[in-house]
Amino acid sequence: MQNFVIAGGGTAGWMAAAALSRFLGKQANITLVESDAIGTVGVGEATIPQIRLFNHGLGIDENAFVAATQGSFKLGIQFDGWTGEGQNYIHAFGNVGRQLGLTSYHHYWLRALKNGITTDLWSASPCAVASAENRFGRVEEKPGQLPSGVAYAYHFDAGLYAKFLRQHAEAGGVKRIEGLIAEVTQDCENGAIQLLRLESGQVVEGDFFIDCTGFHGLLIEGALNAGYHDWRHWLPCDRAVAVPCETTQPLTPYTRASARKAGWQWRIPLQHRTGNGHVYSSAHIADDEAASILLDNLDGAALDTPRTLQFTTGKRKRAWVKNCVALGLSAGFMEPLESTSIHLIQSAIARLLQLLPGNQIADADITEYNRQTDFEWERIRDFLILHYHANGRNEPFWQAVRDTEIPDSLAHKIALFEANGRIVREHEELFTEAGWLQVLVGQGIVPEGYHPLADQLSEKDLSEFLKLTGQHAKTVASRMPDHSKYIARHCAAQQQPSPTNRIVA
Repeated sequence: MQNFVIAGGGTAGWMAAAALSRFLGKQANITLVESDAIGTVGVGEATIPQIRLFNHGLGIDENAFVAATQGSFKLGIQFDGWTGEGQNYIHAFGNVGRQLGLTSYHHYWLRALKNGITTDLWSASPCAVASAENRFGRVEEKPGQLPSGVAYAYHFDAGLYAKFLRQHAEAGGVKRIEGLIAEVTQDCENGAIQLLRLESGQVVEGDFFIDCTGFHGLLIEGALNAGYHDWRHWLPCDRAVAVPCETTQPLTPYTRASARKAGWQWRIPLQHRTGNGHVYSSAHIADDEAASILLDNLDGAALDTPRTLQFTTGKRKRAWVKNCVALGLSAGFMEPLESTSIHLIQSAIARLLQLLPGNQIADADITEYNRQTDFEWERIRDFLILHYHANGRNEPFWQAVRDTEIPDSLAHKIALFEANGRIVREHEELFTEAGWLQVLVGQGIVPEGYHPLADQLSEKDLSEFLKLTGQHAKTVASRMPDHSKYIARHCAAQQQPSPTNRIVA
């Protein structure tokens, strides 16, 4: 496979182009086809820590990247009102406490809780403590000292990120062709894609095609009929309305997801603006009311008119068909409740590179790619469903999602935790034990028991252990400066671009 053709640009297309040019080098010819006449849906702005691995792999300087994308730093996601008005918790990145012996921190915390010691779970999370104080700083890990327990990601303008990656990819030899795709031509014998014919009449031939054409999936669905798993019975939100507003202080180092009447609202702080959106169920609220709720809950003046997007939560039945892999919205859509959109692009690219075809495409490789993709998407789906299932609100929408039967895989995870606080992470699924712990506890699920090994500590030693983990979190956070001051010192943007309205967080 020497000729790779990427259909569509945006974040997905240019991430693929940058990665292929970086790791394939002169082994392959990489062409990206996109049209300036087609607007792109932002598939990012809020990310999770794995994005740092992607950027590092491309050799990107972090300060230059943050400045170029008007970015800020992210230590977690704060959930407001999911268990009731006025209630909130944070899904913080990094560690919550530390393991002692064979036993995870939260089992000791659960034992203390059962004994009436009211230690806050998040007091042992350096990222949660720093978030509450609007602090951020890169922490230097020193040999011989306890690990900091800190992990971080970014908020950034997805359009500027695509532009940044385009420069990176074109410098690596990627050829961009401007034009609208008019026709996808397939081999009459095996059905594989042969070429793309543009409206101009230009023909773009390739050995392998990557579909980044958005929801419609012009190649993966339009030509190859991959099929689609509709998950709206579990995740019924089917629309989003988005609008940027003026940036406000303090510049918080976390994303906010606030429960609303029939959905939830995101808030993503950037250097030049704040991104806002309202994800909702059109069966429970009208578009006009959804837009009004969004506008009524902005921190600053709106910088544009709200724009609405319709979507169907779910994924392609097959993400790889014949000589085509779908990335981004072409592969599927899950609402950005846990900021997984860009990660799913990143992991799909990594998976493709691991299973990259040689002279011929093996059916076994396609099967393995799709198996891994299915597992990853389904486990992320379960994590999102948990937020809805374990809610404490009384509106009709929230009652309906609470009463919906959940997948067996999620029911098993909840049952394990409810019994004795056990969290089992299977086959490198995306969300860690710490992530599941915070959402389970934050949504009001407290186990009946805990691991018996947690009883090996005396009451005095247990109290001391909890105290020390809390002190460690405070110490790490206290060494971080104010988030805004850190950006001003290290990665302040040099210009203020006109507001862009990105639909998906």
